[in-house]
Amino acid sequence: MPEALAGEQSNDVNHAYDTGDIKTITQEPTPPMPELCARIHQRVEAFLHSEAKSDRVRAVQAQSRTSLLVIEEALERYSPDELSLSYNGGKDCLVLLILYLSALHTHYTGQSTPAANNDTNHTTTVSSLPQTLRSVYILSRHPFAAVDAFVNLSVRQYHLSLSRYALPMREAFASYLHDQPPVKAIFVGTRRTDPHGADLTHFDPTDRGWPAFMRIHPVIDWHYAEIWCFIRELGVEYCELYDLGYTSLGGTEDTHPNPALAVGDGKAKRGIPVEGEGRFRPAYELIEDGEERLGRDGRG
Repeated sequence: MPEALAGEQSNDVNHAYDTGDIKTITQEPTPPMPELCARIHQRVEAFLHSEAKSDRVRAVQAQSRTSLLVIEEALERYSPDELSLSYNGGKDCLVLLILYLSALHTHYTGQSTPAANNDTNHTTTVSSLPQTLRSVYILSRHPFAAVDAFVNLSVRQYHLSLSRYALPMREAFASYLHDQPPVKAIFVGTRRTDPHGADLTHFDPTDRGWPAFMRIHPVIDWHYAEIWCFIRELGVEYCELYDLGYTSLGGTEDTHPNPALAVGDGKAKRGIPVEGEGRFRPAYELIEDGEERLGRDGRG
């Protein structure tokens, strides 16, 4: 994936992205948290106030505003020590992370960065702004090396204080809450089309029999294509597996490139050898929510 946005999206995806001079949203070396939040907030604000180039961009702007309001409500309800983020390097929690960092700038500085202002030295540092973000990574039983590498990159780029657990989800959250007693609420990147996501709201206590905490779902109503629109419009760096046709990331034994993105005339999807077999278009070219998990065994 190049420094600019990852190529141009084809015309059949409703919006062709003009990469221009847009750089990735994070740059090395990683700045201190106040400056990082200011930079990301500046990029988000510029996107929100830009003229929408398509109906999809307009929808993503609206979704972003709603998500920011949910995050702001969470910041009003809970202290920094009481909040955490469930982060596994996937596209949905990545969008959530970017919006979270943007909201932190507004919440803790009381400032709204002008979209045209490229000077981040104006940032007001407030002592209550957390210098790292509590976060938890629940590993798959057979994790991809590329996913682990991207999570490690995220830790450096976004100042994550990340706890890792190679346990089933329920046991992992129980261990995390035991290790981090102040945590009362966790941001989760679940969307409505995910398994068990259909009836969720923005704020949901955990179900009976699970460790007790508030689940916060700022991106619950986002569509798959909207997630990718946000990532590419803002120049957010993402896991390299998405460029290889993976659209939903699990473990190495149950996750494959999405057959809906196979290159060829469709025969490759049915196991018939064709020229270009084994090649897949990038994840951002998929449109339909219902096709997102076609590369996951038993999760179609």
